[in-house]
Amino acid sequence: MNKFYITTSIVYATTKPHVGFAMELFQADAIARLHRLYGHDVFFLSGTDENGLKNYRKAKELGISPQEHVDEVSKLVKDFADSHQVSLTDFIRTTDQKRHWPAAQKLWQILCDKNLIEKKKYSGLYCVGCEKFMKETELDAAGNCPLHHQKPEPQSVENYFFKLSQFSETIYQKIKNNEINIIPGPRRNEILQVIENGLEDVSFSREKSQLPWGIPVPNDPEHVMYVWCDALTNYISALGYATNDDKFQHYWPADVHFIGKDIIRFHAGIWPGMLLAADLPLPKNILVHGFIHSGGQRMSKTTGNVIDPVEISTKYGPEALRLILLKEIPTFGDGDLTMDRIGEIYHSELANKLGNLVSRVIAMNNKYFAGQIPAGNYDQIINFSLPDPRQYLEGQNKFGQIDKYLHSTWEIIEAANQFVDHQKPWELAKNPDQTQLTTVILNLLETIRLIAMLLEPISPHTSQKILAAINQDYIDSSHHQTDPDKYHQLLQWGGLKQQVSIKLDQPLFPRLELEIRN
Repeated sequence: MNKFYITTSIVYATTKPHVGFAMELFQADAIARLHRLYGHDVFFLSGTDENGLKNYRKAKELGISPQEHVDEVSKLVKDFADSHQVSLTDFIRTTDQKRHWPAAQKLWQILCDKNLIEKKKYSGLYCVGCEKFMKETELDAAGNCPLHHQKPEPQSVENYFFKLSQFSETIYQKIKNNEINIIPGPRRNEILQVIENGLEDVSFSREKSQLPWGIPVPNDPEHVMYVWCDALTNYISALGYATNDDKFQHYWPADVHFIGKDIIRFHAGIWPGMLLAADLPLPKNILVHGFIHSGGQRMSKTTGNVIDPVEISTKYGPEALRLILLKEIPTFGDGDLTMDRIGEIYHSELANKLGNLVSRVIAMNNKYFAGQIPAGNYDQIINFSLPDPRQYLEGQNKFGQIDKYLHSTWEIIEAANQFVDHQKPWELAKNPDQTQLTTVILNLLETIRLIAMLLEPISPHTSQKILAAINQDYIDSSHHQTDPDKYHQLLQWGGLKQQVSIKLDQPLFPRLELEIRN
């Protein structure tokens, strides 16, 4: 089957999109686009997690209704994805009463009918930020949640609990046998160690008197669903699980859940347990990315080192934001960025190396050949190896390592810049015999064409701008399957259309005043 279903996590609808979620969107989008370029039937899902205590409290703080609050934030998230060329197939909201609520209630009822949900009392320390009860051993020395730096609230509740413990051994074996393949390996080992000690039953509801905001529990109007049966169900509600749509039958199970390392326990523990309980197929792969730190510290409002992706995009452009995050942050590891470093990357890597290469090659062609790509021989004389994007869809690189993909592309950019400096076309132009000049310019034009083809899944608008400027064929991976044979053909040396007019109206990445922050 050539279907490919990829999801991101759904972001909490408490505030505007943060830079970590932006990175997750862009990384998943690059993977989705690569699969489309190779002819796969891709369904790419993201969305917003809108129920729960955090959103309810945030709305009260703002003096508006919870629905008004999540409507505003969800629009910000969706608009951000659209304006940054994220090729989503669908965007699910957990307040969607037509698609999401019936799916969550259906799953709940199935678990309830199997006596896998029961009401019982529980007392413990509850972290609102994590939306879970925490053990004292999970807290730092000051008794705070290590992620949110706040003390959990003592709570005593009577909730419905899902009997996750009954599935602990089965989940452990399926991860160990790679039936659920967790990438990278260290994350797999971490979750196996957690599950080896046994998974505990998890709270599945909240009393409506405490949280009057959420999906009603079937047959109990005094309770609303808690995050797990609500939020995690988004991955099947968007496919029409509630009515067993053909779309659900076709695309489920997920080929990839793409998530951050802070929520791996939920996706590799609770979610498989829910699916096993409901006799549903398990996701095939869980890809786990790291965090973006700033100045050697995790970002937080307290330390004042938060990087706003909208601010970066407004100053440098959406394509620059995508390229910087995908190139500089390891796909499966932590990375570090500051606003100063972002400015340096923009000017050095984007404006200078990539943008200047394209501008000066087109400018030389315009000067020496009147804006017409000349006919002639262009057997490759620039020293680089062309990477095969398919290697990032299979084998050890399966579904990821987008940063390595970009580094390979940047090696071609650097080789082309060195070729210009070595060949000195401006000197070759003085020779009445234009054969060598023609070969050099054709080699450079073909190289930037191939660079643009490689950039398509990473920064599609940049790719399209380059190819439009040199009047070459373009493949759009935004929403539809493409012809893999055509893409493969266009990725081969020798595809440059000659005797066509070319022109670059504006630089790809204009040079800006470099702002250094104290």
